[in-house]
Amino acid sequence: MKFRVKSLFMSLSLIAVIALVLAGCGKDPASSGSNASGGSGNQASSSAGNLLEQVKKNGKIKVGLMGTYAPYNFLNDKKEVDGYDADIAKAIAKKLGVEAEFITGEFSGLIEGLQQGKYDVLISQVTITDDRKKTMDFSEPYIKNSVNVVVKSDNDTIKSIDDFKGKKIGVGLGTNDEKYLRDEAMPKVGKFEIATYNDVISSLMDLNTGRIDATINNMFALKPLIDQNHLKIKAVGDSIKDDYAGVAMRKNNPELLDAINKALDEMKTDGTLKEIHQKWFGVDPSF
Repeated sequence: MKFRVKSLFMSLSLIAVIALVLAGCGKDPASSGSNASGGSGNQASSSAGNLLEQVKKNGKIKVGLMGTYAPYNFLNDKKEVDGYDADIAKAIAKKLGVEAEFITGEFSGLIEGLQQGKYDVLISQVTITDDRKKTMDFSEPYIKNSVNVVVKSDNDTIKSIDDFKGKKIGVGLGTNDEKYLRDEAMPKVGKFEIATYNDVISSLMDLNTGRIDATINNMFALKPLIDQNHLKIKAVGDSIKDDYAGVAMRKNNPELLDAINKALDEMKTDGTLKEIHQKWFGVDPSF
């Protein structure tokens, strides 16, 4: 009898131990999952939130831009990235205590490259829009651009977007201007053909030779190309719209966003922004 009681006691004890072990095992994954989730969340947040720290640690900020959009960003005679955007990027980098590393690419691929981590920021006339704000964050604007209809010098039939119906209109691929033509202009004025380009000069050359009937852009961007290539084109009518470009970055990087906004505020206050704008456009900023 004692043996049976003892056996029963040992069995119950063993069951209790097993239950405790199983309970512990059942709890560990949850705890581990919670820690992993919290750790992963913290790491993701830290990784995102610490992009500013990474930039400072690396001593450089990777800036994506086209490199084909004078006077905003282009390769100069020394094959160096130059232009308004480049100077803005250098000034921001200086405020952050780092250097600007320029990485060029076609505009249509810049945003994807940003999301994939190829660039830390884009400073390439990326227009601030509500749609883009859904997938990336923007600094405060660093420039205002007015967009006009542009035609050949001898064209007297197109005076505004109201005359686009049935015509062939050129525009930069993936740009805010392309979206404007498709979503706003075409529903308003009627169907017209849209030809897309990966760089501005190609669209202007086609306009100059009559392959397209018009384009839309701003004269800040076009004037140096018109002068350099002796193009016979002109802006017509009032400005279609005013666009504001900002520094674009991946979402959830508040430290970097705040630091860049602070840098831009200082540039406005100390005259750096005005100096850069005067250098490239000959006028003061209008915002």
